[in-house]
Amino acid sequence: MFWYYVVAGVIGAGVAIGELVSRYRDAPVRAVFTFPAAVYIGVNAGASLAALAITRAFDWKFGVSGTSMDRDVRWTQALVAGFGAIALFRSSFFIVRVGDQDVGMGPSTFLTNILGAADRGVDRLRADERSKIVGEVMKDVDFAKAYQSLPAYALGLMQNVEPEVQAQLGRQVEALRGGSIPDPARVLLLGLLLMNVVGGAVLDSAVKALGDTIK
Repeated sequence: MFWYYVVAGVIGAGVAIGELVSRYRDAPVRAVFTFPAAVYIGVNAGASLAALAITRAFDWKFGVSGTSMDRDVRWTQALVAGFGAIALFRSSFFIVRVGDQDVGMGPSTFLTNILGAADRGVDRLRADERSKIVGEVMKDVDFAKAYQSLPAYALGLMQNVEPEVQAQLGRQVEALRGGSIPDPARVLLLGLLLMNVVGGAVLDSAVKALGDTIK
C-alpha cells in the first residue's frame, strides 16, 4: 500500500512542478528550487496523498471492477488521486455572497490561499533576480539602436519560439517604442520583454554579440 501513496505524491508534486515551469519560463529550474516553490510543491503532493486516503476510505473504484485490494483498483485510485487531487480539493461545498463577490466555502478556500501565497513568493524572488540580471545585461544599451536588431537576433538564436509568441513580442516592442517612457526605463523594459521569451542567458549572449552596434 505504501508505494501507491508514493506514486500519488510524486504525481502531485510533478503536476505542481509543471505549473511552475509553465509560469516562469525564463528560468524554470531556478524558480522550482526556491522555498516558496517547495511549499507549493509540498502542498500539491500533500493534497494528492489526502485525496488517495479519502478515495480508499470511501472505496471509490472509478469504474474499475474488483475489490479494494485488487492491484488495478489501487493503481487507478493512486493515479486519479495524483492527477485529480487539486480539482477535488479546489471544489467548494457551497457559495457564500460577500458584498458583490461569490466566495467558495470548503477546501478550495484554504488550498487556493496557500498556493496563491506560495506562487507570489516565487514571483517576488524571481522579480528581484530578474531586475538584477536585466540591469546588468542592458547596461549602456541604446534603445533606438537596439529595439529592432536585438529582438531579431535574440529570436534568431532560438529555434522553437512559436510564431504567435514572436508576433506578440513584436507588438509589445512597437508599443514600447511609441510610448512616452524615458529611454533608460525603456531599455530595461525591452530587456524584460526579451527575457520572458528567450531567458536571461540568451539575452546576455545576444547583447554581447551585437556589442557596440546597439550601444
